[in-house]
Amino acid sequence: MNEPTVFSEELLPGGGHASFVLKRGQLLRVTDLEGGANVSLTLFNAREKTERLNLPDSLKCQHTAKLTAGHCLYSDMGRVLAAIVRDTCGWSDSIGGVLCAEEVREKYGEGRYQELRNGFFRNGADNLLVEMGKWGLGLSDLTMVLNLFSRVDVDAEGGLHFVEGNSRAGQCIELYAPMDTLFVVTALQHPMDPHVEYAPKPVQLTFMKADASAAEHCRVSRPENERGFVNTERLFA
Repeated sequence: MNEPTVFSEELLPGGGHASFVLKRGQLLRVTDLEGGANVSLTLFNAREKTERLNLPDSLKCQHTAKLTAGHCLYSDMGRVLAAIVRDTCGWSDSIGGVLCAEEVREKYGEGRYQELRNGFFRNGADNLLVEMGKWGLGLSDLTMVLNLFSRVDVDAEGGLHFVEGNSRAGQCIELYAPMDTLFVVTALQHPMDPHVEYAPKPVQLTFMKADASAAEHCRVSRPENERGFVNTERLFA
């Protein structure tokens, strides 16, 4: 396998949001710069945006609720929008979602722009919608998110528990795109993070060119993933 080639880097500040198309054969590395980061992520087929991330299918076909290296993120058409090819953190949460403006006010306080200017308290729902609007998408298109770097455990009674300190400074997650995939991301604290201070952490986005072998271990990890990659490749046949 040839080593991926970096062609762009970008700092996503705490509270920030971004959207971009990761083209087929490109790789995104997300790096937690300070520790304790959370990046809420949703995905779309860049060519046909009615096709989007389906987390229930992603979990069901891989028989796991723990998404990490070797796993794929599926669309509602059974295609692989992205493959998690590297994960030094070891767990990303598929359950917790994001907060809306009212929930942020309730948890962290008012945090208005009038007093704080660019330091005002942002929320995940609005941040994602701002980016989605740039691509002709709206509220009805905001369905589910994966929270990179965060871990939520489920106990025997079905209770949910946020695991603090799941990610440390310097840890990273790499996602490979086997198709042209629209990424929409925001760097905000996880909804279940018990800290009462609004203090989202920054992450580094590194864009690379890679060959298909970068995701081979994801492809062969389960028979379902082999079929998912075949479904995806038919788009380009």
